[in-house]
Amino acid sequence: MTTAAHSGATRTLVSPVRLAQPRGRLLYRLVLTLVLLVTTIAFVGPLYWMATGGFKSSQELVRTPPTLFPTHPATHAFTEAWSRLGMGGLLLNTVVYAGGALLFQLLFDVAAAYALSKLRPVLGNVILGMMLASMMIPAAALVIPQYLTVLDLPLVHWNLQDTPWVIWLPTVANAFNIFLLKRFFDSIPNELLDAAAIDGAGPLRVLWSVVLPLSRPILGVVSIFGVVAVWKDFLWPLITVPSHETLNVGVNTAATSMPENSLIAGLFLASIPTIALFLVFQRNIMAGLTAGGLKG
Repeated sequence: MTTAAHSGATRTLVSPVRLAQPRGRLLYRLVLTLVLLVTTIAFVGPLYWMATGGFKSSQELVRTPPTLFPTHPATHAFTEAWSRLGMGGLLLNTVVYAGGALLFQLLFDVAAAYALSKLRPVLGNVILGMMLASMMIPAAALVIPQYLTVLDLPLVHWNLQDTPWVIWLPTVANAFNIFLLKRFFDSIPNELLDAAAIDGAGPLRVLWSVVLPLSRPILGVVSIFGVVAVWKDFLWPLITVPSHETLNVGVNTAATSMPENSLIAGLFLASIPTIALFLVFQRNIMAGLTAGGLKG
């Protein structure tokens, strides 16, 4: 009986007996505090350095040893970065690209995941496996085929270069997002769908009225992933939309002609939207990623 109870107990790195002792609790709290402190510095440190670098002069920015706080804080680097980079136009272009990509991803990826999860087409598992296998192909290996495709779109023979479509279309079929959506849809009880079907709802009505309202957490996760992927992309916008640059491309283009503090200020301004997006929706990200693993 004792053996069974012992085998069923939760195994942890530190035993409950050791944690019950004052010395064990103290050691545990010290180690936990140290780990949290190191990880916080590792993640927040670069953001802090980038944020404070814009308030420093170019001479102070390259000083050795570096200064943790600006000696004479000034905001002229941010205003210079905003004006010289044309941050307003770059931000508008990036928002248009990210918003359109998000719209098409939600439309097509939700439809694909719903079909694979609930409609169960013939060879659905094979199709899903091929989608997941495509994730093993390096993104750099797809640049040339995609570029040749958008220069002469099959069947219609359109040249999509320097148009928003060249950003939107390649982001539509996202195997990872389809997988996340399918896993979440799998966790929705089929009884709910059957009850809606008995009431006369068709597949589209079931998707719109039953599945999507229950899928808000995972839809939030997919939305954030879709926006961030376009926001941080550099190589593809660089070669396909040279006349309508994104934030990353615009900052890189002006990097050689700007002072270091103004460049760092521009990088910080460009990163603010994604940082704010994560801070606001971090709970939705964790809730959506874990909810798909629960079977209803």
